Formats: sequence, C-alpha cells, structure tokens
Amino acid sequence: MLQLNFIRENKKDVISGLKKRGFNNFDLIENILCQDDLRKKTQAILDDQLSKANLIAKKIGLLLKSGEKEKAEILKSKSIDIKKNNKELEETLNKIEDELTQLRYQIPNVPNKIVIKGFSEKDNQEIEKFGKFPKLNQSNCLPHWELAKKYNLIDFDLGSKITGAGFPVYIDKGAKLQRALINYFLDKNISNGYKEIQAPYLVNEESGIGTGQLPDKDGQMYHIIKDDLYLIPTAEVPLTNIFRNEIIEEKDLPICLTGYTPCFRREAGSYGSDVRGLNRLHQFDKVEVIRIEAPGNSEIALKKMIQLVKKILLELKLHSRIVRLCGGDLGFTSSITYDFEVFSAAQKKWLEVSSVSNFNNFQAERLKLRYRKKSGLKNLVHTLNGSSLALPRVIAALLENNQTKDGIVIPKTLVPYTGFDLIS
Repeated sequence: MLQLNFIRENKKDVISGLKKRGFNNFDLIENILCQDDLRKKTQAILDDQLSKANLIAKKIGLLLKSGEKEKAEILKSKSIDIKKNNKELEETLNKIEDELTQLRYQIPNVPNKIVIKGFSEKDNQEIEKFGKFPKLNQSNCLPHWELAKKYNLIDFDLGSKITGAGFPVYIDKGAKLQRALINYFLDKNISNGYKEIQAPYLVNEESGIGTGQLPDKDGQMYHIIKDDLYLIPTAEVPLTNIFRNEIIEEKDLPICLTGYTPCFRREAGSYGSDVRGLNRLHQFDKVEVIRIEAPGNSEIALKKMIQLVKKILLELKLHSRIVRLCGGDLGFTSSITYDFEVFSAAQKKWLEVSSVSNFNNFQAERLKLRYRKKSGLKNLVHTLNGSSLALPRVIAALLENNQTKDGIVIPKTLVPYTGFDLIS
C-alpha cells in the first residue's frame, strides 16, 4: 500500500496517477489524511499521558523512600486514574490505526509515469513483436481443444467429472509435455541466477494481504473456511511472503527466486470462446520469478525479467508480442506491467502467457519488508514478479502453431525434456 508520507507529500501526483486507472474516489484520500491526523493527535496525547505516568511513578518511589506514605497513596490514586485513561487511549488509538489501515487497503498503486491512461486491454500499448508468424493451412487448422482430443492429450470432460469445468486432466504425452515445460522453465530461470524454491500451495490471510491479493481479490480466491487458508493464485504470494517482517542486509540484495506451483483462481465473469479449452482455467500450472531489489535497481531488474521471458519464447519459436498495460488494465498492486502474448494460429488471436510487473515499495509497505543500508538506515525494498511462464496458453499455442499432417512437432529446445519430437 502507499506510504502515508508519500500520499501527504505528493497528493496531486497521487491523484493524477490514480486517474489513469479510472480511480475517482478521492474523498478516500482525504479520509486517509484526516484519519492520519487523528492518529497523530491521539498518539501525542497518549505519549504525554505516559510521560506523566512515568513522572508520578518516580515521585511515588521517592515519597515511599522518604517515608511519606500518605502523599504516596494520594499519588497512587491519581496514577490509577491516569493508567485507566491511558488504556482507553490505547484502545482508541488501535481502533484508529485499524480503520486507517482498512482505508489504505482500498487505494491501488500509483502507475509509473510512462503508463498511459486507459480503461481496458484495448488501450494497452504494443511495444514489440518477435518470432516467426506460424504458416499453417487454415482450411484444416484445428484449435488446441480439438487437437488435444484427436491425440488424447487432455481430457476436459474427465476433469469436469472429477471436479468441474476448468480443471483439465492431462494424459500421456500431454502430461509429459506439461512436465517438460515446467522443468525447462525452471532450468532457464536457474541458469539466469534465480534460486529454486518449493513453496506451500496454501497461505494464511496475512500472506494474501501482504502481496495485495486480499482484500482486493477475495472473491477470486478459493478460501478454505474451516482452516482460514487460501489456495494460492500464483507462486508470487508464498515466495514473496518468505520475507514478510524481515530486514535484509543491503549486501544480500538482490534476492532472485523461482518456483513452480499449481495456481487456483475462480475467474468469475468469463464466458464464451475465452474459456474454451485451456484459455481460462480454475487450476493451472505456472513457473514464477520474483525479485527483491534496492529501489534504485528495480527498473533495471524489470528489464532483465522481460529479456528472460522473451528469450524463452524465442527458443520455443512462438510468435509473440509485448504490451505495456494501460492504467485501467493494471493489477491493483502494480506500478507498471508488461504482458507477453503468443499468437494462436487456429483461434487467430493473442493469448496472454506472462505478466512482468514492478510493484515499487507498494507490497513492501504491507509486508513490512525493509533493507538495511551500510549506513545503518532502513528503507523499504522494491518487489517485482513475473510469470516465467504460465503453461496452459503456452501449450495451446504450441499445439496449434506446430500442427502438421504428420502430427504436432515439438520445438527442438524441448525435445531433451519430452523425450519425443512428435505427437502423432
């Protein structure tokens, strides 16, 4: 969340930036500042009362030492009243701080200056296209859900039987292709300096709040009520929360982690062709990368993450593009996001396979995640994350774009992982 001093000192810029998102509840900004003023005033009164209580306690000690018990008893009675008042003040302060935190949870991150105003994905900026356009015979070009059935790779009906729509079952070479991609993505990330972590798939509420999924995306997460735990929507949540409430030494930055996890999302409100096959699932596999950086290095780190994802897609020989999200399409916690999309030859549309984002110190403020400079001063870190990569739409594009009359050709870079070069 945004730091209070940042909101107060940059109020005009905050409002201007949030307008790019289509955010217009600026009374909320005023409420936050007023609530912060009340917090400061209450804290000052409490500090003054605590100081008085300490002075009285010292006087009582001196009076008892000198044998003046009657005067000491009078002060003790006064001390009891002050302590009772202080307890009430502390309760009031805690309530004010809780209300202030809840208000702050409602404010999204301020977009980077280069992010343009916009309202949906239609307003996103295409930055670059790369990779060869797939040349297929469009008369007999099949979408991936038909290819999956033809070659017995994925059974969507069986997934519906076992669980429900959006939970596919991968079979034989379909399962091997999935596993091959996971291992390939992890190996590429590790060779680029990321340490592999195997993290839990369930997190507590505090972890969801720390990275910004809660309370903003509460309705999109699967909640296990009995245990008050949430199924993760992305490995970003457990990986970043490893460092919640930590102080990292400057010499230990950057921290670069990668991890594979299944991801669980309700994806409410999606209909039609957008949900066919692997286009939109409730459970899917993804390999994630996260970075924790000193503030001055996060822009360079973002570029490195973009280049990593681009290199992977080039090796898979997928026709791809990079788009910079407009303000209205940004995630709640993101300051700037670049999406990678691959072209689906049979569906004739772009499919998002990765989002790479810089959150600046927005998550760090929630996580209370700081680093200690050589001087001893402590400051909030910057956090970043990226899909490297989400599997379903990568598989969809690989099946569709590599179909031939003889079968589906596996990209050479994946053959050492699959153990086969053709699905037939």
